[in-house]
Amino acid sequence: MTRPDGRWRTAQEGPGGENVFTKQADRTAHRAPARHPAGAAGGPRGEDAGPPASRLAAEDVILAYDQRVIAERLSVRIPDRSFTVVVGPNACGKSTLLRALARMLKPAAGSVLLDGRSIGTLPAKQAARTLGLLPQSSIAPDGITVAELVARGRYPHQGLLRQWSQEDERIVAESMAATGVDTLAGRYVDELSGGQRQRVWIAMAIAQQTPLLLLDEPTTYLDIQHQIDVLDLCARLHEEEGRTLVAVLHDLNHAARYATHLIAMRDGEVVAEGPPGEIVTAELVERVFGLRCQVIDDPETGTPLVVPAARRPRPAR
Repeated sequence: MTRPDGRWRTAQEGPGGENVFTKQADRTAHRAPARHPAGAAGGPRGEDAGPPASRLAAEDVILAYDQRVIAERLSVRIPDRSFTVVVGPNACGKSTLLRALARMLKPAAGSVLLDGRSIGTLPAKQAARTLGLLPQSSIAPDGITVAELVARGRYPHQGLLRQWSQEDERIVAESMAATGVDTLAGRYVDELSGGQRQRVWIAMAIAQQTPLLLLDEPTTYLDIQHQIDVLDLCARLHEEEGRTLVAVLHDLNHAARYATHLIAMRDGEVVAEGPPGEIVTAELVERVFGLRCQVIDDPETGTPLVVPAARRPRPAR
């Protein structure tokens, strides 16, 4: 594999909202999420523990598209070394919050802070070496192979004094293997199915090797096996490599199984946050989603499992 032609930049270079990757001159074993004691990253905020350490935070932000306000005076702190999952009904502001945290959407007011500094003031490559993003939808350039696209995750690490290396080659190969796309390395991305393309984009985000990784609906287009594979991979990145992950998920049971820290949103506001085992209740689900349910223990992991109430009688056998 050779270094990709041309210079490329990530969306972190585009605080105005450019696509995540635009041209500049153009499975691991299934596991339950780690449990955290009170006061630890991802654990409950006890009265004496204080807020968890956080490299990434939104403080009193107003998020809007043109004149349409999505979230007003919203504050969120992402616990370091947590697997944070944001859940909520459609159009509640989950993806908008993620875009703001990734500096793809500039707040109308308030601040998004990365390591204590306003994220919009950071040099592009510095931000891109610290924070990676997998957006909801990504479009690959025409005529690009899987290996070439994944290699672009290494761009933030290149420079005048550091050119493409065997280490970059190794990281790209490992990222493709981790997402199961190594056998597709020579295929053109536009020839792949939606699920295959999604795994290629995830491989590129992993290859960027940032300590913070944001994923907007990473299981979109994937069948159930590949959904679990991707979430297991995210759990491994968090547990074994100590990365901080923030993901938007639609499946509340997946969120409760994998997250160490859960943020539940509705109408642009945070309704509840904390460890899933402490905040996922039938009352919360009804308040956030308007769904009557029971919450039981997952027989595999012991994490909360939401069982919707039956709306019609079970058919007679």
